[in-house]
Formats: sequence, structure tokens, C-alpha cells
Amino acid sequence: MRAWEKNFRKVEPYVPGEQPKLDTMIKLNTNENPYPPAPGVLQAMKEFDVDKLRLYPDDKSDILVGALADYYQVDKNQVFVGVGSDDVLGMAFLSFFNSDKPILFPDITYSFYQVWANLYKIPYETPALDDSFRIKKEDYYKESGGVVLANPNAPTGIYEDLTFIEDILQHNQDVIVIVDEAYVDFGGKSAIELIDRYENLLVVQTFSKARSMAGMRIGYCIGNKDLIKVINDVKYSYNSYTMNQTSLYIGVEAVKDEAYFRENLAKIMEERERTIVELKKLGFTCTDSKTNFVFAKHKTAPAAELLEMLREQNIFVRNFASNPRISNYLRITVGTREEMDSLFTAIREYVM
Repeated sequence: MRAWEKNFRKVEPYVPGEQPKLDTMIKLNTNENPYPPAPGVLQAMKEFDVDKLRLYPDDKSDILVGALADYYQVDKNQVFVGVGSDDVLGMAFLSFFNSDKPILFPDITYSFYQVWANLYKIPYETPALDDSFRIKKEDYYKESGGVVLANPNAPTGIYEDLTFIEDILQHNQDVIVIVDEAYVDFGGKSAIELIDRYENLLVVQTFSKARSMAGMRIGYCIGNKDLIKVINDVKYSYNSYTMNQTSLYIGVEAVKDEAYFRENLAKIMEERERTIVELKKLGFTCTDSKTNFVFAKHKTAPAAELLEMLREQNIFVRNFASNPRISNYLRITVGTREEMDSLFTAIREYVM
């Protein structure tokens, strides 16, 4: 080893879903929305004054923070925005988990949590989900340095109701509890309504899934104003200008069109339920998803074989081969009806 290498910060990085560069494909591997952003977003892009790009953006992200505060009926000082929910979550880990006690998150969940914990040298424990892939709330009753829960969970798609979340909050009132709600709009109920009762609750959401803006990278969190002040202080100690001019301007338009937002959610949830029915006909078992994806295992065909078979037909889904408990499952994003029909046809020809 060269002498200076001993000072490297070495971590096992997060592995994002594959982003194939093909002219013709069905991309069901990264939980992107199959429908375009709200019409107002397109109009805002056409009208955007590019001269603004020579200026630094508003460091407070005031127009977007204000739009989100109005939408959720909270104060502006209860909202923080960042470059996707990954940025917001990473900043929250850095801000709130500085104890020598381990933070807690499930053994099967968003794998970036473990990466951040290792990166920031935060001790952690991963209580195992039960055999049905559900969180055992009693595992979170013990002393810890904090709690992180994805709800609905990923990649299982399973949602726990707010009485469940509140029970965990009641048993963890001396640490920060982060609820990651990237998928909550697809059939769940947000814990944002609990923030006034629990000052230690931080709720994180994103524009990437339900609002069809994964490419714009906008995330946010809502919580007690004291938590938001701390996370802003950390942001300003790291990078004052995290949000660009375009994302602030266009993000506001994405929040405004509630009718379009609800229409798209309804289409995706309807297609998700049809997908579960069709996959079961083809020999799969599926979890009870409240997301824009389905987590499924075939009774005979190994997931790795199905993954490669579909890949050969330019249909991309995701498999988590490195985790033995879920290595035989596929995570399948809900696409358009036509895309899902193509998926069913490919699987039917292979397994039937």
C-alpha cells in the first residue's frame, strides 16, 4: 500500500439500478413513473428564463419550500429541500446520528441506509423482518441512537399504518425517527400528520416517483422547526447552493397540479393490482404492495434466470442477488398497460 492510501475513506458504495441506453426497451427496474410530469412542468420549462442560469440560485430554496409548505399546510420553517431524497436522507444521517449507540433499520430495506452509516461511521443494527417481510415493532423498543424506517418499505413494497409508526415513535422519544416515504402516495397515508405530536419525527419524500421527476432530483423532508434548523445548518456547512434554478422553478409547477397528480396515481395503482393478479396466474407469489412496484417470486423459475430472459428481450427488472433472503425475488416497476402486457407475454412463454 502506498503511504497516502491509508488515509482514504473506503466504503462499499450503493449500487443504483441499471440505466440501459437502448432506443427500444421496457424499463421496469428503477421505479420511475411511466407517465410524464404535469403539463405545467412542460410549460414552465418552455418559459424558463435561461439568463437566470448565470446567477446563483436562492440558497433558501424559498419558492419551492413555500409551495410544499402550502401543499402540506405546515410552516415554511418545517420544510427542507435537497437534491433528491437521497441527498435529504444523507444530510439527515449526518445531522442527527452522532451517538455511540447504534441506529436501527431493518435487514431488508433501502440499502443506501447501510452505506450512509458506514460512510459517516455511524454504528447500526439491522433487526430482521419476519418471515412475511414485515417489521417487528418490538425490535425497535430498545435503546438506540435513532430509527430509520422506509414506509412503504423497499424493496418489499409493504406498508405499515400510522398506528404502527406511532407505536414506534412512542417507544423512541429520546432519538430522531426518520420515516422515508418515497412511495407513500401509492396507497399509504403519510406520517406528516404526526409531526406536531412528535418533535423527533422527520418525514422524507421525493418528486422522483409519484411526481414523475426522477431526472430533476428533488427531495424534501418535513418536521419540527428545530430539526429543520439543524439540517439547514449542516447543509450550509457543506454546500450552500444545493438546488439549481431550474429545479426550484419547475418543482413549484409539479406541486400545483393536484388533479393530474391524482389521476396518474390512480392509473398506476390500478395497473399494480392488475399486475399482481396476472403474475399470480403465471405462478408468482407477490407481497401486498403499496408502491409503484411489485415484489414477486416464481414457484419454479429462479429469479436470476427470469432476469436474464427478460433482459435478452430488452425488458429490464431488478433482482437483489446479494441478499440471500430475497435473492429469488424480482422487483418489477409498474409501467403502462402495454408495457406490462409485454412483460406478461415474455414470462408466459418462458414458464408455461
